[in-house]
Amino acid sequence: MAIGLRLTAVICLSAMFVTVRIVDQRGVHIVESLFYRQALALPFVIAWLSLSGGLGAVRTQRIGVHASRMLLGMTGMLLNFLSYILLLPAEAATIGFTMPIFGTILSALILREATGVHRWSAVLIGFVGVLVMIRPEAGHFPMQGVAVAIVAAIVTASVSLVLRALGRTENAGVVVFWFTTLSMIPLGIAMPFFAQSHDPLTWGLLLLIGCVGGIAQLCLTASLRWGPVSVVLPMDYSAIIWTTLLGVAIGEDWPMITTWIGASLIIASGLYIAWREHRRARQSVVSSAVRHPD
Repeated sequence: MAIGLRLTAVICLSAMFVTVRIVDQRGVHIVESLFYRQALALPFVIAWLSLSGGLGAVRTQRIGVHASRMLLGMTGMLLNFLSYILLLPAEAATIGFTMPIFGTILSALILREATGVHRWSAVLIGFVGVLVMIRPEAGHFPMQGVAVAIVAAIVTASVSLVLRALGRTENAGVVVFWFTTLSMIPLGIAMPFFAQSHDPLTWGLLLLIGCVGGIAQLCLTASLRWGPVSVVLPMDYSAIIWTTLLGVAIGEDWPMITTWIGASLIIASGLYIAWREHRRARQSVVSSAVRHPD
């Protein structure tokens, strides 16, 4: 169940990002894509909360932290959308896989978490994978797109740190609700400056962005309720398959062999970091049980 939900979420996210690329080519401004992504996802979030515990459950004493998470999350979403516009879908997805690598670095620098040689080695391997993929000397990749994708991964890793802090007091549904709702304030202010009329097909694609984005959010949340992170996380890396297939379906080129080699190193790095964190968490639970037996 958990694996199926996570896989559904990854496929929906892949479809969303590729569709953002398509609507950009049809003249849709990125602010419009962000607005419709959030506005059309909101009904899914409200329906989910109504079924799971009622809208009264969204009361919070940490609205300031939610606002910070919204600003970081919207910045990350903007940069992720832009990376899929500037790069081929498979390339943008692969660089996005560096998020756990930057998460490890930020956890060590900001949270002062102990990070041993194993995880630092995984970080190094991940960066080697990025270099193998983009081959700066070859000039195959637009460096602007690579820079945007890397900054997007760093911002997304920063969001994960804020979510860890929020997760101590707020459940996932509350976090998703406030992220989606609060984001409508800046996007609503910006929309009058960027809103345009579109043909029916483009409106349909914008509707698709919002719907699959909302479904992805709910499936990501539900997958963690039904299964541990260590079980569902590997499904995230299937995104390179779905983005490649969807990219080819809309007429994009197949990724180069160096993209696949680099992706393998980056994915191996991310999975190893996740395994080490899972193992460390289990050891912490065992140590706590030994210190405080019933």
